[in-house]
Amino acid sequence: MLKMKPAKVLLLIFVFTLALYGCSGKKEDTNKSKTPANENSSFTEPTEATESEPTYGGSITVGITQDLDGLDPHKALSAGTKEVLFNIFEGLVKFDPDGNLVPAVAESYQISEDGMVYTFTLRENVKFHDGRLVTADDVVYSIKRSAGMLEPQDPTVIVESALSVISDVIATGERTVEIRLKQAETELLPYLTCSIVPKDYEGLNTKPIGTGPFKFVSYTPLQSIVMEKNEEYYLKGVPYLDRVTFKISSNTDAAFMELQAGNIDILPYITDSQASSLPKGYHLESGPMNLIQGLFINNKVAPFDNKLVRQALCYAIDRQAVIDMVAGGRGNVIGTNMYPGFKKYYDESLVNVYPYNPEKAKELLNEAGYPNGFKFTIIVPSNYQYHVDTAQVIVEQLKQVGITAQIQLIEWSSWKSDVYQGRNYETTLVGLAAELAPRKALSRFCSDANNNFMNYINPEFDALYKQGELETEEEKKIQLYKKMQAMLTNDAVAVFIQDPHQMTAVNDKLGGYTYYPIYVQDMARVYYKK
Repeated sequence: MLKMKPAKVLLLIFVFTLALYGCSGKKEDTNKSKTPANENSSFTEPTEATESEPTYGGSITVGITQDLDGLDPHKALSAGTKEVLFNIFEGLVKFDPDGNLVPAVAESYQISEDGMVYTFTLRENVKFHDGRLVTADDVVYSIKRSAGMLEPQDPTVIVESALSVISDVIATGERTVEIRLKQAETELLPYLTCSIVPKDYEGLNTKPIGTGPFKFVSYTPLQSIVMEKNEEYYLKGVPYLDRVTFKISSNTDAAFMELQAGNIDILPYITDSQASSLPKGYHLESGPMNLIQGLFINNKVAPFDNKLVRQALCYAIDRQAVIDMVAGGRGNVIGTNMYPGFKKYYDESLVNVYPYNPEKAKELLNEAGYPNGFKFTIIVPSNYQYHVDTAQVIVEQLKQVGITAQIQLIEWSSWKSDVYQGRNYETTLVGLAAELAPRKALSRFCSDANNNFMNYINPEFDALYKQGELETEEEKKIQLYKKMQAMLTNDAVAVFIQDPHQMTAVNDKLGGYTYYPIYVQDMARVYYKK
């Protein structure tokens, strides 16, 4: 276990304590076809995880439906890229399947009495994939690179804003590193999962080198990324497999056809209809997808610059019906931007702010000056069939209140440039991956945030956020976060729909597939059964 001074336990009451439900690789209880809103799903332990004996060796193919947006972990934007690179790179600490932080490149840490200095002791004999030992200088370089503290700064590195609290990172010994802060920060540790890479190594985006359980072999854009077992991995006993290929398909249907042909062993994010028609030799595993799925709205574009119109959308969409139709009831209705896994920060009461009420929606539309409704476009990334299916249900529901919506499918790369970065859209239906700390889930709604693609501007919200950054008392922080959630919900900044469940098709010969409270595909635990 990571060590810290008892007096400072509260400083690190790690907000990701999560009490997450069903994220330890549990298999769905097929006797339950429907999950009521905001009740924990029923799962049973899969026999392959508890009764089968693993073997070493073999290779598998995992289907993914999104090309990687790079191999450099500090430049990756997409959650789909990060879930693959999880197998190659590690930070000082990493998450386990229960949401706990466990040692990775570091073996322990301490926090100073004033909460301003974190001191990490590195593991002995941790090696990069090229055989070189990891040094304190590599750690200093990696954290500074992630925090945007290197000179000159690489503009293509995606700077982690949560690390802006760091004033300096210093190697104080061969195996010790001090991280000095500008102010006490209770939510820093999750972001020290940022990847440790070799100092000044310039080949990260063509031949990535990390410390993880698998080593990079090759990458062919739009086709595959191949990795092999790291024989010198510091954790003994894993990984089991010799080789893993992530095969890239254009969409879920194309990937499912590959699975039906026997070319894919594991396929995550399958649809409900696909789950019901798995070919012989495969079984279904299910767990929380760790996403906030929503109809996200450009709050600056008419008619959505009118709060009444946004609220009308919220009343016009039957979220439970969406879950029933798209996912066979597998999912949890939400009413806020906060991931439900953050139990003590998540305000469950917000689920009931906008019950399905078409008449109320019509009333608000009339008050807003749209008695006959209006037309608009929902942009959906074409590679996410789950979101496409959700959008189709919503289009039909909105017809009941006189609103005509059309779906525009675009490639993922276009979504990132046009919607996420360019903010050139009316509405979009996507899922936002669970953040590492609860405040991070709120930061994207700050008026000046680069990732505030909803164009939500609210000085009162900004002031509360700054107050939350400085607050160290847990109960006060919880109340601030809930107040901000309520503000976002009442302003109808988006139509928050659900925390979906991920359904994964797994070859019957395999065991060990595990769900995490973050967006990863951990291949180190997967094995062929005896």
